[in-house]
Amino acid sequence: FNSFIDVIENRTFDLRQNILINNKTKQANSDIVIVAVDDASYEYILDKYGEWPLARDVYAKLVDYIEAQKPQSIAFDLMFVKSMKSKTEADNALINAFKKYDNLFTAMNLDNQPWDLRTPPVLPEKLSVSLVNHSSKVNLDNQKYSNCRSILEGILNATSNVGMINVSRAEDGILRRMPLVVKYQDKYYPQLGLKVGLNYLQSKEGVGVESFEIDKHSNLNIGNRKIFLDSDGSAILNWYGPAATYEHIPMYKLIKVVNGESVDSSYNFKNKIVYFGTTASSLFDIKTVPVSRIYPGVEVQATYVNNLIDNNFIRKGDKAFTVLAGILLAVLTGVIVMKLASAFVAALASLSVYLVYVLSAYYSMKFFNLWIELVYPLMLAMIAFISALIVKYFIKSRDFEQQYKLATTDGLTELYNHRYFQEQMKRQIENSKRYNSEFSMIILDIDFFKKFNDTFGHQAGDAVLRQVAQTLKKNVRATDIVCRYGGEEMSIILPNTGKDVAYSTAEKICQRVSDKKFKLGNDRETSVTISLGVATYPHDGQSAAVIIEAADKRLYNAKSNGRNQVGK
Repeated sequence: FNSFIDVIENRTFDLRQNILINNKTKQANSDIVIVAVDDASYEYILDKYGEWPLARDVYAKLVDYIEAQKPQSIAFDLMFVKSMKSKTEADNALINAFKKYDNLFTAMNLDNQPWDLRTPPVLPEKLSVSLVNHSSKVNLDNQKYSNCRSILEGILNATSNVGMINVSRAEDGILRRMPLVVKYQDKYYPQLGLKVGLNYLQSKEGVGVESFEIDKHSNLNIGNRKIFLDSDGSAILNWYGPAATYEHIPMYKLIKVVNGESVDSSYNFKNKIVYFGTTASSLFDIKTVPVSRIYPGVEVQATYVNNLIDNNFIRKGDKAFTVLAGILLAVLTGVIVMKLASAFVAALASLSVYLVYVLSAYYSMKFFNLWIELVYPLMLAMIAFISALIVKYFIKSRDFEQQYKLATTDGLTELYNHRYFQEQMKRQIENSKRYNSEFSMIILDIDFFKKFNDTFGHQAGDAVLRQVAQTLKKNVRATDIVCRYGGEEMSIILPNTGKDVAYSTAEKICQRVSDKKFKLGNDRETSVTISLGVATYPHDGQSAAVIIEAADKRLYNAKSNGRNQVGK
């Protein structure tokens, strides 16, 4: 689940980066120039020299030509490994160039190839750097390699300007980060871009780094720059544009100038960082990055150097901030939903809050190079929105039930009231007609209740009413409906009940009431009796009024014949 969320979060990062470059928020550094082995140069090389890779003495001639203009540095995003096609004289020419120029850099790559394929070489001590890690969140062992393919030994002996070009791809295959250092044989080796960038900073700002230190906040400190590192020690790149962001010079044009085939003198390399690299798709150094599916590796290197020079790496907000933002959004969403009566208005208000948060995240990246996470906080906010709606629904349902209960229940006896009784009588008649069934009703009142009130007082009368009501409820089925008809009169609706069962039920209730002692308070007790009348649909009538009238007549008969009985 976390991996899935990370993929979505990374895509939000990509979207923000694309919006920023489309708005031309960031400008690529004009001091970076790329000499590209593009498709045209690759075709030219094959036609003129008959093979790839190109003989190394050609690079040596190109270096001499560019160095004559005093560039800041020349960096090869190419690996000059031992080749069966390369001639010793050609290799030596390039090695001599590295001996001659101290601003000349080249690349090497670490890997994890098995030892039976290649014995891991021991690299010169001068290529490694000293590094101290004070951060508990950065684990540099995640950028640890067990093998490497060494470049020409003569170059390794000639210079320390050799950097690694390993990359860090996310699970979705997109390159968003680049390690600053990688680990091999328990030593740390800096990235090619880091070495090239430090050369520029030392020249322009006097920034010299003898050793590297990662502070407790996961920052690599270089002069006044604090480069934020993620958990595997990689820096998050800030992109300047799609492919061909930097000035590109096809390499075949320079070769023609060097060979005297062209007199083009418009190339200006003075104080420039000149990167050599392949951009031809057939040479397979193509990456997928947030701003493009097809992005040459040499431009990734240029972006890396550009970020370092301009102090432009992305810093990611820590998890504590993400959790706090999620909680605040969730709380605010809950308050909005609970306070606003309309769910639609609450949804619009919540969306407005989310939009403000999204815009804040966008502008944080635009102005502060800060990557504020979106997915987890917004997910928490949406969960809060749904949860608040559910809670609100249950509260409203509970309020509705309470209001309905108040509207249909007698406050004194807690029986259903007269209005509810009439509604249920009509419903029972409709159901009985539909299903060709019968139902019965009982109507009753307490004998001599007016005299009882005069003797014991109305409070005692209320107590008796409550206790008689409870006696009725305890002696009927759960499906039977007990109501207060009015005054001391009560009624019972018995669904799906015939005349004989209803009469038996009425006699049982009559007996239970007469046998019971009713408490009046102050340790006083008394006995009361009731008289009852029973009527059954459809035998005693086809309407509620007729059935009630029939039951009422039998109640009157019970009273006329001595009370405490069911009327005939």
